[in-house]
Amino acid sequence: MITAEFIKQHIETSMPCDLVHVEGDDGQHFHATIVSVEFQGINMVKQHQLVYKALGDKMKQEIHALSMKTFTPEQWSDKKA
Repeated sequence: MITAEFIKQHIETSMPCDLVHVEGDDGQHFHATIVSVEFQGINMVKQHQLVYKALGDKMKQEIHALSMKTFTPEQWSDKKA
């Protein structure tokens, strides 16, 4: 069964991230907050596509739903202020 920790680790090893927080306890539906410099200068759809690419086939077969909020480091810093 896929876990939130597995998704977190997979994202962290596939792309540079300042923060990855994943929640979900049923093994199929997850929510993630991801902060990465990779999101700089691209729209939200492309940001989410980068995360889906990082998860690869897991997104097609084992993870049934992943909602996410993506931020650049600057956006995250502004949000926390």
